[in-house]
Amino acid sequence: MHYQHWIDGRWQPSASNLTFDTPEPATGARLATLARGDATDVERAVAGAKAAFHGAWSRVDPHERARIIWRIGDVILERLEELAVLEARDGGKPLANARAIDIPRAAETFHYFAGWADKLQGDTIPVRGPYLNYTVREPLGVVGAITPWNFPFLLAARKIAPALACGNTVVLKPAEQASLSSLELGPILKAAGVPDGVLQIVTGFGAEAGAPLVDHPGVAKISFTGGTDTGKRIMRAAAGTLKKVSLELGGKSPNIIFADADLDAAAKGAARAVFYNQGEICTAGSRLLVERSVLGPVLERLEAATRAMVVGDPMQSGTGIGPLISAEHRDRVAGFIGRAEAAGATRLLGGVGEGAGYFVHPTVFTGVGPEMELAREEVFGPVLAVMAFDTLEEAVALADATDYGLA
Repeated sequence: MHYQHWIDGRWQPSASNLTFDTPEPATGARLATLARGDATDVERAVAGAKAAFHGAWSRVDPHERARIIWRIGDVILERLEELAVLEARDGGKPLANARAIDIPRAAETFHYFAGWADKLQGDTIPVRGPYLNYTVREPLGVVGAITPWNFPFLLAARKIAPALACGNTVVLKPAEQASLSSLELGPILKAAGVPDGVLQIVTGFGAEAGAPLVDHPGVAKISFTGGTDTGKRIMRAAAGTLKKVSLELGGKSPNIIFADADLDAAAKGAARAVFYNQGEICTAGSRLLVERSVLGPVLERLEAATRAMVVGDPMQSGTGIGPLISAEHRDRVAGFIGRAEAAGATRLLGGVGEGAGYFVHPTVFTGVGPEMELAREEVFGPVLAVMAFDTLEEAVALADATDYGLA
């Protein structure tokens, strides 16, 4: 497959004519070639989005805007199977998950925000004297959206849909590791009746395409989902042009099991919480806090639930856990596993897979201390840190002992 940028309603090559390859995580083989964007491509995209904003979109009647945005959701559902296959092949997630969650909920997102387009209202404010004082909500202009590779289509929808409902235009820079489904949003929006230029899509690497988008003075807001370190850099850079910024970053969230819980349900839930989507999810329950008196029974149930998860080709029926997104990320997760063992934690099961593809089997560590890296840092992979506690107060203290926000 070969993809170019989506600019002004059509496919366009990079100004440099440079490209890059993206592999299929399940095999490591080349899946697609994409345009490698840079500041020149970002400039073209922002200029086109700004022209579309001033030219028509911000002045489209809100009821008509709502109808168009609703139609986007319908077009997505018409292409559900095709998009789910693309998402599974490009991102490594099980096809069943993409088919049941990612694509339908992206359509649902557009349907939901269609309802907001004609309900954005200002206020009337009582003031002294014979005056009418009121506020009006107006669109910002061009919104820059930078999305991650773990839920590329769904998270692109969650940025684009509200921006369009408010009358903004969008320049999307998807993650270079998984851009294919996001690129399909260009033709989807066009088919739904969105004017050319309202959505621009530039592919490429963060330093070459993402950074110029953040720095561009014609971009009024950046919406970013991804790693915390990158989010910090974006916040610092956005200060230069006083952009509005929305950031959704990392996590190290705990699940807590007390002795009076339904241990069967709790163990199964804890396994799903950390291993869904291969653990590549910012709200993953990557720490499991268990009351010491039931630690043994919980671990038995947790191991059984984990071993029941099928690791394999994401395109195969029954696969519960696919490969990680890239060789680089697999090696990063392997580093966490190796350092956890070196620090004295006990690996109950799991580890890095062998052969083709970027597989890491669901991995459970016990004997994890709160000072260990595995208890403090986001792995963003299928690795669970199990910790024991004795009292409610200790459980709360352990749960809160993190620099991340909690889910």
